[in-house]
Amino acid sequence: MSCGKPHETDCSEVLDRVYEYLDGEMADLDCAKIKQHLEECAPCLAEYHLDEVVKAVIRRSCACEPAPEQLRARILTRITEVRLQYEL
Repeated sequence: MSCGKPHETDCSEVLDRVYEYLDGEMADLDCAKIKQHLEECAPCLAEYHLDEVVKAVIRRSCACEPAPEQLRARILTRITEVRLQYEL
């Protein structure tokens, strides 16, 4: 996915790290790079908003207890696999 314009941070890197960004798990410099990219790239911003909605739905559905870390890792791995399939 790309808007076809050159960016300091590549679209694939942004999409690979969007959950880190959403979760606030990035260093300030990385966070600023992702934010700048999202401001410049409509396709990545759309993907970001989709991932934001997915997280909100999951949060509402699982508000009773946090997911085990292994489950979280498996889900993130699967999301990455599916995203890579769509990029090909």
